[in-house]
Amino acid sequence: MPDHDFVAHVPITLHADPSRVVIRPFMPADDQAPFISPTQSRAQRITDRVLSLDPAGVHKDLTYFTANLARHHRDVEDVLLRRFHDVEGLVIDPGSINAEQSLLIGAYFCEEYSFEAAALFNPSIVPHPDQTGVSDGELRLLLSLRGVGEGNISSVTFRTGHCSKDGTLTIDPPSKQAISPRIKLIPGGEPDDPGVRLFCEEARNPSEIVIFPVTPPQRHGIEDLRLVRFVDDDANATYLGTYTAFSGGGIRQEILRTVDFKTIDLTALRGPGTDNKGMALFPRKIAGRYAMLGRQDHENIWLQYSDDLYRWETGVKIVAPRYPWEFVQIGNCGSPIEIAEGWLVITHGVGAVRNYCLAACLLDKHDPSKLLGRLSSPLIRPDPCDTDGYVPNVLYSCGAMVHQRTLLLPYAIADSFTTFASVPLDQLLAAME
Repeated sequence: MPDHDFVAHVPITLHADPSRVVIRPFMPADDQAPFISPTQSRAQRITDRVLSLDPAGVHKDLTYFTANLARHHRDVEDVLLRRFHDVEGLVIDPGSINAEQSLLIGAYFCEEYSFEAAALFNPSIVPHPDQTGVSDGELRLLLSLRGVGEGNISSVTFRTGHCSKDGTLTIDPPSKQAISPRIKLIPGGEPDDPGVRLFCEEARNPSEIVIFPVTPPQRHGIEDLRLVRFVDDDANATYLGTYTAFSGGGIRQEILRTVDFKTIDLTALRGPGTDNKGMALFPRKIAGRYAMLGRQDHENIWLQYSDDLYRWETGVKIVAPRYPWEFVQIGNCGSPIEIAEGWLVITHGVGAVRNYCLAACLLDKHDPSKLLGRLSSPLIRPDPCDTDGYVPNVLYSCGAMVHQRTLLLPYAIADSFTTFASVPLDQLLAAME
Protein backbone atom coordinates (compact mmCIF):
# COMPACT_ATOMS: atom_id res chain seq x y z
CA MET A 1 0.00 0.00 0.00
CA PRO A 2 1.83 3.16 -1.17
CA ASP A 3 2.04 6.14 1.16
CA HIS A 4 2.86 8.35 -1.85
CA ASP A 5 0.55 8.86 -4.81
CA PHE A 6 3.44 8.74 -7.29
CA VAL A 7 4.11 5.03 -6.57
CA ALA A 8 2.46 2.84 -9.21
CA HIS A 9 1.84 -0.86 -8.74
CA VAL A 10 2.91 -2.95 -11.76
CA PRO A 11 0.30 -5.67 -12.43
CA ILE A 12 2.80 -8.54 -12.48
CA THR A 13 2.96 -11.20 -9.78
CA LEU A 14 5.40 -14.10 -9.62
CA HIS A 15 4.26 -17.13 -7.64
CA ALA A 16 5.97 -20.37 -6.66
CA ASP A 17 5.67 -23.17 -9.20
CA PRO A 18 6.02 -26.69 -7.73
CA SER A 19 6.30 -28.19 -11.22
CA ARG A 20 9.77 -26.68 -11.65
CA VAL A 21 12.26 -29.31 -10.50
CA VAL A 22 15.99 -29.88 -10.72
CA ILE A 23 18.06 -33.05 -10.41
CA ARG A 24 20.44 -32.61 -7.50
CA PRO A 25 22.86 -34.93 -5.67
CA PHE A 26 21.39 -37.25 -3.04
CA MET A 27 23.47 -39.01 -0.42
CA PRO A 28 21.83 -41.42 2.02
CA ALA A 29 22.63 -40.80 5.67
CA ASP A 30 25.62 -42.69 7.07
CA ASP A 31 25.19 -45.55 9.48
CA GLN A 32 24.51 -44.56 13.06
CA ALA A 33 25.86 -46.25 16.19
CA PRO A 34 25.42 -49.06 17.10
CA PHE A 35 24.69 -50.09 13.49
CA ILE A 36 27.93 -48.92 11.87
CA SER A 37 29.30 -51.59 9.57
CA PRO A 38 33.05 -52.20 9.89
CA THR A 39 33.31 -53.41 6.29
CA GLN A 40 30.83 -51.51 4.08
CA SER A 41 29.33 -48.05 3.98
CA ARG A 42 25.63 -47.63 3.39
CA ALA A 43 26.37 -46.21 -0.05
CA GLN A 44 28.36 -49.31 -0.92
CA ARG A 45 25.56 -51.60 0.24
CA ILE A 46 23.10 -49.77 -2.03
CA THR A 47 25.52 -50.11 -4.94
CA ASP A 48 26.02 -53.82 -4.29
CA ARG A 49 22.26 -54.33 -4.37
CA VAL A 50 22.11 -52.67 -7.79
CA LEU A 51 24.98 -54.83 -9.01
CA SER A 52 23.13 -57.95 -7.84
CA LEU A 53 20.33 -57.32 -10.35
CA ASP A 54 20.35 -59.33 -13.55
CA PRO A 55 20.79 -57.39 -16.82
CA ALA A 56 17.06 -57.50 -17.54
CA GLY A 57 16.25 -56.01 -14.13
CA VAL A 58 18.82 -53.25 -14.56
CA HIS A 59 17.44 -52.38 -18.01
CA LYS A 60 13.83 -52.37 -16.79
CA ASP A 61 14.49 -50.06 -13.84
CA LEU A 62 16.77 -47.75 -15.84
CA THR A 63 14.17 -47.40 -18.61
CA TYR A 64 11.49 -46.52 -16.07
CA PHE A 65 13.52 -43.87 -14.24
CA THR A 66 15.02 -42.22 -17.31
CA ALA A 67 11.58 -41.99 -18.93
CA ASN A 68 10.15 -40.30 -15.83
CA LEU A 69 13.06 -37.88 -15.53
CA ALA A 70 12.87 -36.99 -19.23
CA ARG A 71 9.47 -35.35 -18.59
CA HIS A 72 11.27 -32.46 -16.87
CA HIS A 73 14.93 -32.69 -17.88
CA ARG A 74 17.21 -32.80 -20.91
CA ASP A 75 20.22 -35.09 -21.31
CA VAL A 76 19.13 -37.36 -18.48
CA GLU A 77 21.73 -40.04 -19.18
CA ASP A 78 24.52 -37.46 -19.09
CA VAL A 79 23.32 -36.24 -15.69
CA LEU A 80 23.11 -39.77 -14.25
CA LEU A 81 26.51 -40.75 -15.61
CA ARG A 82 28.06 -37.60 -14.16
CA ARG A 83 26.58 -38.39 -10.79
CA PHE A 84 27.93 -41.95 -10.98
CA HIS A 85 31.43 -40.60 -11.61
CA ASP A 86 31.00 -38.20 -8.66
CA VAL A 87 30.49 -41.09 -6.24
CA GLU A 88 32.67 -43.80 -7.82
CA GLY A 89 35.92 -44.03 -5.92
CA LEU A 90 34.69 -41.56 -3.30
CA VAL A 91 31.81 -43.29 -1.54
CA ILE A 92 31.67 -46.51 -3.53
CA ASP A 93 34.50 -48.75 -4.65
CA PRO A 94 35.55 -48.48 -8.29
CA GLY A 95 35.05 -51.72 -10.19
CA SER A 96 34.01 -53.40 -13.38
CA ILE A 97 30.59 -51.85 -14.04
CA ASN A 98 28.85 -51.71 -17.40
CA ALA A 99 27.10 -48.68 -18.90
CA GLU A 100 23.55 -49.43 -17.76
CA GLN A 101 24.68 -50.35 -14.24
CA SER A 102 26.59 -47.06 -14.04
CA LEU A 103 23.52 -45.05 -15.02
CA LEU A 104 21.26 -46.88 -12.58
CA ILE A 105 23.75 -46.43 -9.73
CA GLY A 106 23.88 -42.73 -10.61
CA ALA A 107 20.08 -42.61 -10.33
CA TYR A 108 20.24 -43.98 -6.79
CA PHE A 109 22.43 -41.04 -5.79
CA CYS A 110 20.20 -38.35 -7.34
CA GLU A 111 16.89 -36.81 -6.41
CA GLU A 112 14.40 -34.48 -8.04
CA TYR A 113 13.94 -31.30 -6.02
CA SER A 114 11.09 -28.82 -6.43
CA PHE A 115 13.14 -25.72 -5.69
CA GLU A 116 10.32 -23.18 -5.61
CA ALA A 117 7.44 -25.33 -4.40
CA ALA A 118 6.57 -23.21 -1.35
CA ALA A 119 7.59 -19.59 -2.07
CA LEU A 120 9.25 -17.26 -4.56
CA PHE A 121 10.35 -13.99 -3.03
CA ASN A 122 13.09 -11.47 -2.06
CA PRO A 123 14.03 -10.41 -5.60
CA SER A 124 16.88 -8.35 -6.96
CA ILE A 125 17.13 -6.97 -10.50
CA VAL A 126 20.02 -6.03 -12.80
CA PRO A 127 20.62 -5.44 -16.52
CA HIS A 128 20.89 -8.74 -18.38
CA PRO A 129 24.48 -9.52 -19.48
CA ASP A 130 23.28 -9.93 -23.09
CA GLN A 131 21.72 -6.78 -24.58
CA THR A 132 22.04 -7.98 -28.18
CA GLY A 133 19.22 -6.69 -30.36
CA VAL A 134 17.75 -4.40 -27.70
CA SER A 135 16.66 -1.01 -29.05
CA ASP A 136 17.93 2.29 -27.67
CA GLY A 137 16.08 3.29 -24.53
CA GLU A 138 15.03 -0.28 -23.79
CA LEU A 139 16.65 -2.82 -21.49
CA ARG A 140 16.73 -6.57 -21.11
CA LEU A 141 16.53 -7.52 -17.42
CA LEU A 142 17.71 -10.32 -15.16
CA LEU A 143 15.85 -11.02 -11.92
CA SER A 144 17.13 -13.21 -9.11
CA LEU A 145 14.70 -14.70 -6.58
CA ARG A 146 14.74 -16.84 -3.48
CA GLY A 147 12.89 -20.07 -4.06
CA VAL A 148 11.87 -22.25 -1.12
CA GLY A 149 11.28 -25.97 -1.50
CA GLU A 150 11.13 -29.16 0.54
CA GLY A 151 12.49 -28.81 4.07
CA ASN A 152 12.13 -25.00 3.92
CA ILE A 153 15.47 -24.91 2.08
CA SER A 154 16.22 -21.83 -0.02
CA SER A 155 17.85 -21.77 -3.44
CA VAL A 156 18.51 -19.01 -5.98
CA THR A 157 16.46 -19.00 -9.16
CA PHE A 158 16.22 -16.51 -12.02
CA ARG A 159 13.80 -14.87 -14.45
CA THR A 160 14.39 -12.64 -17.47
CA GLY A 161 12.37 -9.68 -18.66
CA HIS A 162 12.28 -6.46 -20.63
CA CYS A 163 11.70 -2.78 -19.91
CA SER A 164 10.49 -0.64 -22.81
CA LYS A 165 11.16 3.04 -23.49
CA ASP A 166 7.90 4.03 -21.84
CA GLY A 167 8.68 1.98 -18.73
CA THR A 168 6.42 -0.97 -19.51
CA LEU A 169 7.73 -4.06 -17.77
CA THR A 170 7.32 -7.61 -19.01
CA ILE A 171 8.67 -10.78 -17.38
CA ASP A 172 9.32 -13.79 -19.59
CA PRO A 173 7.75 -17.15 -18.73
CA PRO A 174 10.43 -19.36 -17.16
CA SER A 175 11.70 -22.45 -18.90
CA LYS A 176 9.88 -25.64 -18.00
CA GLN A 177 13.26 -27.26 -17.41
CA ALA A 178 16.09 -26.56 -15.00
CA ILE A 179 19.64 -27.82 -15.31
CA SER A 180 21.76 -29.44 -12.64
CA PRO A 181 25.10 -27.55 -12.72
CA ARG A 182 28.39 -29.39 -12.69
CA ILE A 183 30.10 -28.70 -9.38
CA LYS A 184 33.81 -28.24 -8.68
CA LEU A 185 35.57 -27.15 -5.50
CA ILE A 186 37.89 -24.15 -5.87
CA PRO A 187 40.30 -22.45 -3.43
CA GLY A 188 38.41 -20.32 -0.95
CA GLY A 189 39.28 -17.96 1.88
CA GLU A 190 40.81 -20.74 3.96
CA PRO A 191 42.56 -23.96 2.88
CA ASP A 192 39.97 -26.11 4.67
CA ASP A 193 37.00 -24.12 3.38
CA PRO A 194 37.01 -24.19 -0.43
CA GLY A 195 34.60 -22.29 -2.58
CA VAL A 196 32.41 -23.83 -5.25
CA ARG A 197 32.40 -23.34 -9.02
CA LEU A 198 29.15 -24.12 -10.83
CA PHE A 199 29.25 -24.85 -14.56
CA CYS A 200 25.90 -23.86 -16.06
CA GLU A 201 26.73 -23.75 -19.77
CA GLU A 202 23.96 -26.26 -20.52
CA ALA A 203 21.33 -23.67 -19.55
CA ARG A 204 19.62 -22.17 -22.58
CA ASN A 205 18.59 -19.11 -20.59
CA PRO A 206 19.07 -17.96 -16.97
CA SER A 207 15.65 -19.24 -15.88
CA GLU A 208 17.06 -22.77 -16.21
CA ILE A 209 19.78 -22.08 -13.62
CA VAL A 210 19.19 -23.12 -10.02
CA ILE A 211 21.80 -22.46 -7.34
CA PHE A 212 20.97 -24.91 -4.57
CA PRO A 213 22.98 -25.58 -1.38
CA VAL A 214 26.17 -27.51 -2.08
CA THR A 215 28.53 -27.08 0.90
CA PRO A 216 27.91 -27.82 4.61
CA PRO A 217 27.66 -24.09 5.54
CA GLN A 218 24.87 -23.77 2.93
CA ARG A 219 23.05 -27.02 3.68
CA HIS A 220 19.86 -25.36 4.96
CA GLY A 221 19.70 -22.55 2.45
CA ILE A 222 21.19 -19.90 0.18
CA GLU A 223 19.17 -16.84 1.10
CA ASP A 224 18.55 -13.31 -0.19
CA LEU A 225 20.99 -12.79 -3.05
CA ARG A 226 21.70 -9.06 -3.49
CA LEU A 227 22.84 -9.06 -7.10
CA VAL A 228 24.71 -6.11 -8.62
CA ARG A 229 26.43 -5.38 -11.93
CA PHE A 230 29.86 -4.29 -10.74
CA VAL A 231 32.04 -2.22 -13.10
CA ASP A 232 35.77 -2.13 -12.38
CA ASP A 233 38.26 0.64 -13.11
CA ASP A 234 38.83 -0.74 -16.62
CA ALA A 235 35.09 -0.61 -17.40
CA ASN A 236 34.78 -4.41 -17.31
CA ALA A 237 31.52 -5.68 -15.83
CA THR A 238 31.19 -8.57 -13.38
CA TYR A 239 28.01 -9.72 -11.67
CA LEU A 240 28.51 -9.98 -7.93
CA GLY A 241 25.99 -10.86 -5.27
CA THR A 242 26.19 -11.21 -1.51
CA TYR A 243 23.91 -13.73 0.18
CA THR A 244 23.42 -15.55 3.47
CA ALA A 245 24.48 -19.19 3.75
CA PHE A 246 22.52 -21.01 6.47
CA SER A 247 23.91 -24.25 7.85
CA GLY A 248 20.99 -24.98 10.16
CA GLY A 249 23.02 -23.93 13.18
CA GLY A 250 24.52 -20.64 12.05
CA ILE A 251 24.87 -18.14 9.20
CA ARG A 252 27.70 -16.65 7.23
CA GLN A 253 28.01 -14.22 4.35
CA GLU A 254 29.16 -15.48 0.97
CA ILE A 255 29.48 -13.92 -2.47
CA LEU A 256 28.50 -15.02 -5.96
CA ARG A 257 30.72 -14.01 -8.86
CA THR A 258 30.14 -14.47 -12.60
CA VAL A 259 30.64 -12.73 -15.91
CA ASP A 260 28.08 -14.52 -18.04
CA PHE A 261 26.08 -16.89 -15.76
CA LYS A 262 27.73 -19.81 -17.53
CA THR A 263 30.36 -20.24 -14.81
CA ILE A 264 29.44 -19.09 -11.30
CA ASP A 265 31.73 -19.00 -8.25
CA LEU A 266 30.45 -19.11 -4.66
CA THR A 267 32.98 -18.06 -2.01
CA ALA A 268 32.81 -17.26 1.71
CA LEU A 269 33.45 -13.71 2.91
CA ARG A 270 35.82 -13.21 5.85
CA GLY A 271 36.46 -10.73 8.61
CA PRO A 272 34.56 -9.19 11.53
CA GLY A 273 32.46 -7.07 9.19
CA THR A 274 30.67 -10.17 7.83
CA ASP A 275 29.04 -11.36 11.05
CA ASN A 276 25.47 -10.40 10.16
CA LYS A 277 22.99 -10.48 7.30
CA GLY A 278 22.19 -7.83 4.72
CA MET A 279 25.53 -6.99 3.11
CA ALA A 280 25.13 -5.14 -0.21
CA LEU A 281 28.04 -4.18 -2.46
CA PHE A 282 28.29 -0.80 -4.21
CA PRO A 283 28.36 -1.19 -8.04
CA ARG A 284 31.87 0.28 -8.34
CA LYS A 285 34.87 1.17 -6.17
CA ILE A 286 34.85 4.44 -4.28
CA ALA A 287 38.21 6.20 -3.98
CA GLY A 288 39.92 3.00 -5.12
CA ARG A 289 38.29 0.70 -2.57
CA TYR A 290 35.37 -1.70 -2.53
CA ALA A 291 32.41 -0.38 -0.54
CA MET A 292 29.61 -2.26 1.15
CA LEU A 293 26.47 -1.54 3.15
CA GLY A 294 25.58 -3.87 6.01
CA ARG A 295 23.61 -4.26 9.20
CA GLN A 296 26.29 -5.39 11.61
CA ASP A 297 24.32 -4.67 14.78
CA HIS A 298 20.86 -5.91 13.68
CA GLU A 299 19.54 -2.34 13.89
CA ASN A 300 21.32 0.28 11.75
CA ILE A 301 22.84 0.65 8.28
CA TRP A 302 26.64 0.58 8.29
CA LEU A 303 29.21 1.53 5.65
CA GLN A 304 32.33 -0.59 5.16
CA TYR A 305 35.39 -0.28 2.89
CA SER A 306 37.91 -2.91 1.88
CA ASP A 307 40.88 -3.41 -0.42
CA ASP A 308 39.98 -7.10 -0.63
CA LEU A 309 36.60 -8.14 -2.02
CA TYR A 310 36.56 -11.21 0.21
CA ARG A 311 37.57 -9.70 3.56
CA TRP A 312 35.68 -6.97 5.46
CA GLU A 313 36.38 -5.17 8.71
CA THR A 314 33.84 -3.30 10.79
CA GLY A 315 32.57 0.01 9.43
CA VAL A 316 30.75 3.12 10.55
CA LYS A 317 27.05 3.58 11.28
CA ILE A 318 25.48 5.94 8.73
CA VAL A 319 21.67 5.52 8.97
CA ALA A 320 19.73 4.83 12.18
CA PRO A 321 16.00 4.35 12.90
CA ARG A 322 14.19 7.69 13.15
CA TYR A 323 10.50 7.15 12.40
CA PRO A 324 7.99 4.81 14.11
CA TRP A 325 7.76 2.42 11.15
CA GLU A 326 11.51 1.71 11.51
CA PHE A 327 11.92 1.86 15.30
CA VAL A 328 12.90 -1.83 15.51
CA GLN A 329 15.53 -1.77 12.74
CA ILE A 330 16.49 -0.33 9.39
CA GLY A 331 18.44 -2.07 6.65
CA ASN A 332 19.21 -1.92 2.95
CA CYS A 333 17.10 -3.55 0.26
CA GLY A 334 19.98 -4.24 -2.07
CA SER A 335 22.97 -2.47 -3.51
CA PRO A 336 23.06 1.33 -3.73
CA ILE A 337 21.99 2.72 -7.11
CA GLU A 338 24.18 5.42 -8.62
CA ILE A 339 22.22 8.40 -9.95
CA ALA A 340 23.30 11.96 -10.75
CA GLU A 341 22.27 13.17 -7.29
CA GLY A 342 24.17 10.53 -5.29
CA TRP A 343 23.64 6.95 -4.13
CA LEU A 344 19.99 5.94 -3.91
CA VAL A 345 19.42 3.23 -1.29
CA ILE A 346 16.13 1.38 -1.01
CA THR A 347 15.60 0.52 2.65
CA HIS A 348 13.35 -1.59 4.79
CA GLY A 349 12.13 -0.52 8.21
CA VAL A 350 10.62 -2.75 10.88
CA GLY A 351 8.00 -1.28 13.18
CA ALA A 352 5.16 -2.37 15.46
CA VAL A 353 3.77 -5.90 15.07
CA ARG A 354 6.91 -6.65 13.03
CA ASN A 355 5.61 -4.80 10.00
CA TYR A 356 8.24 -4.41 7.28
CA CYS A 357 7.89 -1.25 5.17
CA LEU A 358 9.92 -0.13 2.16
CA ALA A 359 11.46 3.34 1.96
CA ALA A 360 14.51 5.12 0.51
CA CYS A 361 17.40 7.41 1.36
CA LEU A 362 20.12 9.27 -0.55
CA LEU A 363 23.85 9.15 0.23
CA ASP A 364 26.56 11.51 -0.99
CA LYS A 365 28.22 10.23 -4.17
CA HIS A 366 31.78 11.01 -3.08
CA ASP A 367 31.36 10.28 0.62
CA PRO A 368 28.54 7.76 1.21
CA SER A 369 28.87 8.17 4.96
CA LYS A 370 26.95 11.46 4.49
CA LEU A 371 23.18 11.09 4.51
CA LEU A 372 21.65 13.67 2.18
CA GLY A 373 17.98 12.82 2.54
CA ARG A 374 15.44 10.16 3.48
CA LEU A 375 11.72 9.54 3.31
CA SER A 376 9.79 10.42 6.45
CA SER A 377 6.99 8.01 5.53
CA PRO A 378 7.20 4.60 3.84
CA LEU A 379 7.34 4.27 0.10
CA ILE A 380 5.20 1.12 0.42
CA ARG A 381 3.75 -0.39 3.59
CA PRO A 382 1.98 -3.76 4.12
CA ASP A 383 -1.57 -3.76 2.85
CA PRO A 384 -4.03 -5.76 4.99
CA CYS A 385 -5.62 -7.06 1.79
CA ASP A 386 -2.57 -8.80 0.36
CA THR A 387 -0.02 -9.56 3.06
CA ASP A 388 -1.32 -12.94 4.18
CA GLY A 389 1.35 -15.55 3.62
CA TYR A 390 4.19 -17.47 5.17
CA VAL A 391 5.40 -14.42 7.15
CA PRO A 392 2.55 -11.88 7.44
CA ASN A 393 3.08 -8.11 7.20
CA VAL A 394 6.50 -8.30 5.53
CA LEU A 395 7.56 -6.40 2.40
CA TYR A 396 11.15 -6.95 1.29
CA SER A 397 13.46 -6.49 -1.66
CA CYS A 398 17.06 -7.44 -2.37
CA GLY A 399 17.68 -4.96 -5.17
CA ALA A 400 16.07 -2.39 -7.46
CA MET A 401 17.28 -0.42 -10.48
CA VAL A 402 16.75 2.91 -12.21
CA HIS A 403 15.93 3.06 -15.92
CA GLN A 404 15.07 6.28 -17.78
CA ARG A 405 14.77 8.18 -14.45
CA THR A 406 12.24 5.64 -13.17
CA LEU A 407 12.85 3.36 -10.19
CA LEU A 408 11.85 -0.22 -10.95
CA LEU A 409 11.31 -1.90 -7.60
CA PRO A 410 10.61 -5.63 -7.36
CA TYR A 411 9.55 -6.67 -3.88
CA ALA A 412 8.25 -9.67 -1.99
CA ILE A 413 5.03 -9.92 -0.04
CA ALA A 414 4.77 -12.04 3.12
CA ASP A 415 7.83 -14.12 2.19
CA SER A 416 5.57 -15.83 -0.33
CA PHE A 417 5.42 -14.15 -3.74
CA THR A 418 6.85 -11.24 -5.72
CA THR A 419 5.40 -8.16 -7.38
CA PHE A 420 6.68 -4.81 -8.70
CA ALA A 421 6.32 -1.06 -8.26
CA SER A 422 7.31 1.81 -10.53
CA VAL A 423 8.41 5.14 -9.04
CA PRO A 424 9.35 8.37 -10.88
CA LEU A 425 12.81 9.22 -9.59
CA ASP A 426 12.35 12.99 -9.50
CA GLN A 427 9.22 12.73 -7.39
CA LEU A 428 10.87 10.26 -5.06
CA LEU A 429 13.84 12.59 -4.44
CA ALA A 430 11.52 15.58 -3.97
CA ALA A 431 9.68 13.70 -1.22
CA MET A 432 12.86 13.20 0.84
CA GLU A 433 13.68 15.34 3.87
